[in-house]
Amino acid sequence: MNTPFDGTPAAPGSLETEPASPTPRTLAVVSAGTSDPSTTTMLANRVADKAAQMAAQRGIELHIRFVDLRALAEDVTTALVTQHVSPALQAASDIMRDADAIVASTPVYKAGASGLFTAFFQVLDNDLLIGTPVALGATAGSARHALVVDDQLRGLFSYLRTITVPTGLFAAPDDWTSREFGTRIERAATELIALVAGGFRESVRGESWGAYQHSYGSAGGTELGIDFDTDLMRLATGGH
Repeated sequence: MNTPFDGTPAAPGSLETEPASPTPRTLAVVSAGTSDPSTTTMLANRVADKAAQMAAQRGIELHIRFVDLRALAEDVTTALVTQHVSPALQAASDIMRDADAIVASTPVYKAGASGLFTAFFQVLDNDLLIGTPVALGATAGSARHALVVDDQLRGLFSYLRTITVPTGLFAAPDDWTSREFGTRIERAATELIALVAGGFRESVRGESWGAYQHSYGSAGGTELGIDFDTDLMRLATGGH
């Protein structure tokens, strides 16, 4: 989707111009935290801030867009039950579709990810996040839930065909004052930006898109390589 400056030198004798600026990248930050303030949101924001710092060091302009699932709870439930997608939920879906990377953070309830968190990703189109780098995080009141990220979240995001960074993040109350926790956040952010800088998502979508199994309608027709802007397709859909 984003094409970096190709580095081709100017032709001999041509006017000297400024090098093209790298295309800005977008990081979607998804939090299922329900309290205010929320440690789940705090974790997501810490990862996003560190990722922005890492991106700047690589000369990448990173725009952060926040998806607050608490505000979308009713919309997500309606979409699950009736398949009706509200404008607010569609806007959140568009943010996810266009994101070059994602930070996804959930609270843990009864040894599992938040129902709101999983429901949001369940209502997204199957092909929406293919190849997108994702950093996963979870928070809980006890360290007994530390395996939720690797045991549950990775499976969900594997089904969505994203690429999750190796370092999973989990925060119990004692972790917030731990230096080692800050090191883990930095490591996860470094891994996430490395995937963005390496163009993993663009390569997958540009070179391997047709090799994936797609569901009709899951990506606006692009999943099957259908061009709807033709005379025949306009005639078939009642257009002119």
